[in-house]
Amino acid sequence: MASELTIKLHNTLTRTKEVFAPLDAKNVRMYVCGPTVYDFAHIGNARPAIVFDVLFRLLRHAYGADHVTYARNLTDVDDKINARAARDFPGLPLNEAIRRVTEKTAAQYQKDTIALGCLEPNVQPRATDHIEGMQTLITKLIASQHAYEAAGVGEVLFDVGSMPDYGKLSGRDLDNNLAGARVEVDAHKKNPADFVLWKASTPEEPGWDSPWGRGRPGWHIECSAMSERYLGQVFDIHGGGLDLIFPHHENEIAQSRCAHGTHAMANVWMHNGFLQVEGQKMSKSLGNFYSIHQLLETEDFGGRQWPGEVLRLGLLMTHYREPIDFTVKRLEEAETKLRDWQRAASAAKGTGTPDASVIEALSDDLSFHRASVAIDVIARKANRGVETAVECLAATLDFFGFSKDSLLADTGDVDAARIDALVNERLEAFKAKDFAKADAIRAALLTEGIQLMDGKNEAGERVTKWEIKR
Repeated sequence: MASELTIKLHNTLTRTKEVFAPLDAKNVRMYVCGPTVYDFAHIGNARPAIVFDVLFRLLRHAYGADHVTYARNLTDVDDKINARAARDFPGLPLNEAIRRVTEKTAAQYQKDTIALGCLEPNVQPRATDHIEGMQTLITKLIASQHAYEAAGVGEVLFDVGSMPDYGKLSGRDLDNNLAGARVEVDAHKKNPADFVLWKASTPEEPGWDSPWGRGRPGWHIECSAMSERYLGQVFDIHGGGLDLIFPHHENEIAQSRCAHGTHAMANVWMHNGFLQVEGQKMSKSLGNFYSIHQLLETEDFGGRQWPGEVLRLGLLMTHYREPIDFTVKRLEEAETKLRDWQRAASAAKGTGTPDASVIEALSDDLSFHRASVAIDVIARKANRGVETAVECLAATLDFFGFSKDSLLADTGDVDAARIDALVNERLEAFKAKDFAKADAIRAALLTEGIQLMDGKNEAGERVTKWEIKR
C-alpha cells in the first residue's frame, strides 16, 4: 500500500531533507536506540522517546498500524551496569545484582514512557537475549577480514581500515575520527580507531562462552544484532540522540554493512538535538540532573510535580533537531496551552478525525511548531462552539498522545461550572458597559486562585479563558 501522504525527513547521512520512500510500504521499519538501564532514565532520554513516538504515530497514520514495525532496544549489559550493581548490592553475586538493577530500571523506564504518552514499540529487545546473534555477526566479520582477534587479550576488534567509506555518517575521516571520542589506544590495535566487538570477562564479571573465550559484547554490536533480528539487514529509519552519531551509529553502520555486504544499514538516519536545563548542561555535579520519575513524582523541579503530558508538550515545543532549554517557564507555558486545548475539546464525543493541516505540518520533518499553530486555529473554532471543530480537536490531541481533558480534571475543589457561569456573567457586563461589575468578578475570582485571560476570536468578539494559578 502506498501512502497518499508525502512525508519529508531530514537524513543525517545525506544532510538533506528528503521525501520518505519506504523499502516496502507494507512493512515500514524503524529502530531507535533506547537507554542503558543502569539508572532511572533522565529527561534527556525522554526526548528521543517522545520524538520517535510522534514519528511512529505519523507512520501508522500514513501506512496503517499493521504495516509499521518500531523496535526500541534496552541495553542491559554494560560496564556502567556492572559498577552500579556492585555499588548497590555489594553482598550479592554480581550476576544476581545485575539482574536486580536492570529489572528495576527497565520496569521504571516502561512506566515513565507510558506516563509521557508514548505508545509501546512493537518490539523492545534486551541485549542479553541476543548474544548468539552478536556472535554470529562477529564471526562473519572475521571471515570477511573486517575484524580480527587480538592475541593474548581476549578481544575481537573491528578493523576500520578495511572499510573505505568509514566515517560517512559523522563526516569524520580516519585521521580525525578520534576527536571527541573515547577510544582506547592500545598496542594490540591495528588502528587506534579500531573498536571492540567482543571483550574478555573476568570470573567476577558477566560473560558468555564464545569462540574467542568467555566474554561479553561491545556496545555497538548489540544494536546491529537486534535491528537485524527484527527489521532485517537493511531497513527504513534509524533514530537516536545527536550524541550517538559518533561513535555508536557510525560503528553500527560499519558492522552491519560489512557483515552483510549491503550498501546501507538504514536508509534514513534521524537524530534529536541536545537538552540543557535552565541554560546549563544537565549534570549531577550542578544539581540539575533530573530523572523522568523525579519530574513526575517529586517537587524537585519548580517546586511541584509535572503531568506527563505537560512534559511531553514541553519537549515538543522546540523542533526535534534543535537544542532545547528545559525550563520551568517552558513547562508552565506548555501546561497553559494544553489546558486551553483540552478545555476547547472537552465536550467531544469521539467522532472526529485528526486535522489534515496538522498532519501535513507534521509531515514536514516533524514540524510540531507548524502543527501547534494549526491546532490553535481548530481550538479557536471549537471555542466558538463549532461541533466539528470540537471533535476534530479531540481527535488531533489523541493523535499526538494527549488526552482531551486530563488537566481539566485536576482542579481540586474548584467548581468549573460556577467559574464558567461567572465568566459569562462578566462578558455580559462588558456588553452592558458595566466595567465595575466586570472588574469585581475578575478580582473575586483572583482571590480564589483563578486567573482570567481576555482575548478576541476571529470575529473580533471578546473571549475569556481561565486557569488555576499555582
